[in-house]
Amino acid sequence: MRPRDLLGDEGGAAMVEFAVFLPMFVFLLVGLIEIGRFANFSIVVANAARAGVQYGAQNLITAGDSAGMQKTALADGGNISGLTAVATHYCQCSDGSASTCAAADCSLSHRVLWVKVTTTGTFSSLLSYPGLPGTFNVQQTAIRRVGD
Repeated sequence: MRPRDLLGDEGGAAMVEFAVFLPMFVFLLVGLIEIGRFANFSIVVANAARAGVQYGAQNLITAGDSAGMQKTALADGGNISGLTAVATHYCQCSDGSASTCAAADCSLSHRVLWVKVTTTGTFSSLLSYPGLPGTFNVQQTAIRRVGD
């Protein structure tokens, strides 16, 4: 008896199964890679916002340096092209009431200064998927109290 007779005609069935399985496997693999890229992109955008807010929260001088906070955020997210950063600061009275950052605003409590940095980046997918846009805007905001 020849070895080929022991196998029968199942060699072709394995090729058909492989031909059906391979495209699904590649599609799943590419999808996982895309999810990983998107997660990494989101983390970098969030870290850039945190870096800008950490710079601004050092003291009263850096809290007013919006350009410095933006520059720090953009430098932290350096490998992302098209990343934008918007930095602001605002005040609030320690009792929770609103403040315009004027010294006389919080007569019954003390004034608390906050800095806020919002970073935005555009994620581009490697492939075009039906029903999904090719690009996604990712926006992250970090807020921190000055002097903490």
